[in-house]
Amino acid sequence: MTLRLAYFGLPLAAYLLARDGQDVGFAVLAPVDAPGRRRLERLLGSSRVLDARELGAGLDAAVTRALELEPPDLIVSWFWTRRLPAAWLARARFGGIGAHPSLLPRHRGPNPYFGAIDAGDAETGVTIHRLTPEYDEGDIVLTRSIAVGERDSWQLARALDRPSLALLREATRAFASGRPPLAVPQRAELATWAPEPNGDALRVAWSWPTERVLRRVRALAPVPGLELDIEGLEVVVTRASRALDYPSALEPGEAAVYGDPSAVILRTGDGAIAVERAVLEDEGAETETALGRREFAAVVKRHLARRDTGRLG
Repeated sequence: MTLRLAYFGLPLAAYLLARDGQDVGFAVLAPVDAPGRRRLERLLGSSRVLDARELGAGLDAAVTRALELEPPDLIVSWFWTRRLPAAWLARARFGGIGAHPSLLPRHRGPNPYFGAIDAGDAETGVTIHRLTPEYDEGDIVLTRSIAVGERDSWQLARALDRPSLALLREATRAFASGRPPLAVPQRAELATWAPEPNGDALRVAWSWPTERVLRRVRALAPVPGLELDIEGLEVVVTRASRALDYPSALEPGEAAVYGDPSAVILRTGDGAIAVERAVLEDEGAETETALGRREFAAVVKRHLARRDTGRLG
């Protein structure tokens, strides 16, 4: 059986589902820049592709009309960031399914990459779940796990793209075959929320152990990065490693240029980290300069030569 789908999200998944032989009645594209729109329009026809950014305030009315004209068998979502109203989900014979890049119910919410890395999870993964009017609360349909390892947030997101697409297509094929996977309710007592980081989540406490500081750096990388003020020099750290050697006189929260090759060393509660990559912002020119370990060390060395200490702000 071929399913008639209503799709919400980035173009790639809609294209692959249509190539699988599913009947994508219409696709609503998320309001973000993503490749694949033209290819999808060639496959479906431009009239069946609705762009959320272009439609603006008219999006809800356009989607409601499309659902009423040709009710789908299944609604499918991949990286769609808005809630789907209950009235829309009710128009589909089998309801809806979506992919979430975490092992639900852990790290529900908009930034599960930061959540998994910062929490020190050994593994994370992808969950295909039933769509409900609330974020990420629907019954679990399929899951797949991967190790978090030493990835930063961008690397983790990329590592989860392929398994999320594979599981979404697998689940859709199962519905088309008439044998949808058994859906298991989430255990609400195990749920955690993964918001976009703000406030204290954008900083570190230099009394923390080195491993904890490095997790926060990876969780924030590459965007927004860890903001530091080294004696008036404002920088954003996007990559760091454990320093095997550092000046013993440094206190937690102090910086020095040290070693061969030189690196900016930042003292932690039980050791130190070395900055491997940082970004300097030139607010006047509205530009950014990304620097590797040696280049950044040279900049900081020149800056600290004009100061008495390397106390971090």
